Amino acid sequence: MSRIGKKPIEIPAGVTVVKDGSTVTVKGPKGELTNTFNSDIQINIEDNIINVTRPSEAKEHRSLHGTTRSLLSNMVEGVSKGYEKTLELVGVGYRAQKQGSKLVLNVGYSHPVEFEPEAGLEIEVPANTKIIVKGYNKEKVGALASNIRAVRPPEPYKGKGIRYEGENVRRKEGKTGK
Repeated sequence: MSRIGKKPIEIPAGVTVVKDGSTVTVKGPKGELTNTFNSDIQINIEDNIINVTRPSEAKEHRSLHGTTRSLLSNMVEGVSKGYEKTLELVGVGYRAQKQGSKLVLNVGYSHPVEFEPEAGLEIEVPANTKIIVKGYNKEKVGALASNIRAVRPPEPYKGKGIRYEGENVRRKEGKTGK
């Protein structure tokens, strides 16, 4: 039995969950998310608690059980609290700044790199070497943070580049190897 799939999801105050067939819509103070799940997995909403159950022990049902529960939990948490990812710029002359809603990165290329966030996402630049991506959809927040990091991933020799906050970059010795 899936340990994650068995855990009930508590619905916080101010969040409404509506099930229509296999489609679930979650509304909260931060926004609204809709997702369609496999029709074999049962989703029961009672007394501000969501329970996810599976019909059999088949491999497909076992794999979908925990996944469905995690996706629902992420939707509920996203519309109530929201998600954020923090990125750090490491390198001489590397800096980030906001121009309107756009993020402009100067990371050693001959041109600045610009990012325009989608609807529901927000980019903050508290310092010129720190970027915070915020939003209520966990998947979109992670994807935008990953795309920003991909502009200049951290390299192993000097550690320069864009990295997640707290990310451990494995360092290598140079050619001399002493």
